Amino acid sequence: NSPGEKRRSRCYKRVVPVGEGEERLTTVGFQKRECLVGKEMRKMMMMIGRPHLGCFEMGRSRAFPFSSSSKLEGGVSLVQGASRGIGLEFVKQLLEKQEQGHVVATCRNPSSATGLVDLKNKFAERLNILPLDLTIESTIEAAAKTIEQEFGFLNLLINASGILSVPDVMQPETTLSKVQKSSLLMAYEVNAVGPILVVKHMWPLLKVGGGSGTASDVAVVASLSARVGSIGDNRLGGWHSYRSSKAALNQLTKTVSVEFSRKRDPIICILLHPGTVDTDLSWPFQRNVPKDKLFTKEFSVQKLLSIINNVTRQDNGKFFAWDGQEIPW
Repeated sequence: NSPGEKRRSRCYKRVVPVGEGEERLTTVGFQKRECLVGKEMRKMMMMIGRPHLGCFEMGRSRAFPFSSSSKLEGGVSLVQGASRGIGLEFVKQLLEKQEQGHVVATCRNPSSATGLVDLKNKFAERLNILPLDLTIESTIEAAAKTIEQEFGFLNLLINASGILSVPDVMQPETTLSKVQKSSLLMAYEVNAVGPILVVKHMWPLLKVGGGSGTASDVAVVASLSARVGSIGDNRLGGWHSYRSSKAALNQLTKTVSVEFSRKRDPIICILLHPGTVDTDLSWPFQRNVPKDKLFTKEFSVQKLLSIINNVTRQDNGKFFAWDGQEIPW
């Protein structure tokens, strides 16, 4: 992807997992004695949201073209982790930026997802809300069966799940001595294992949604990763659980993309870094982030949808920042 390159390709909707939305909203500040302070913390947050020259242009919102294989005009998108934050914003923009098409939004507790309920009242015929807990595989399988019965296919799957800290349970590590087995396992379960299980169970639906597999007729899997998950870009250390779990997600997604390509499945898998976004996940660190580096959910999702809307088969297995710049593994 050379800077300035414009690409035209079709992309389709899908619903997002618990992204910088649900699980991430459990984020809280960790104690001062465990914080990276001053200049060091500023560097850390810059590593998370560092901007680059973009490769993609949003232009006029094309939304997502209709799949020629779709039984429903406009396609079907799944957003996993859609109750709040970035996940909810994905659902909102997918519904508002196109007049047709369906969105399936999943979260652990639909009854308490007030943002989704509000959207359901506005887009009653186009939005389905399903329960899905990333830590319980049977709920993922059940959601896949419901989507199969209701629609029979998926054009887009957005995995927006992520966890960085949980009050009194899990905090970002600033040194090896703070690493705990329980925190590592929790981060891996939510940030890596859960999302790949969602891909596993939605795979048959994505193959149908991908249609002919031509450049303009493929399904897309987009999972939210993070720049700090890049091994080659790691210069500051710290955040052992979060970094390594996102690196695991990157490897799993890359591996799946190779399999899809080898089997000639009409599916493109990409990883996306949303930048430092004004959500509960970044809230404890926002005072150290320059104002021009802290993005709104609206801005970040708009940029990410632009990338999703322009990917081609040549982008399968790649890792992009919010501005379209490739990130090293």
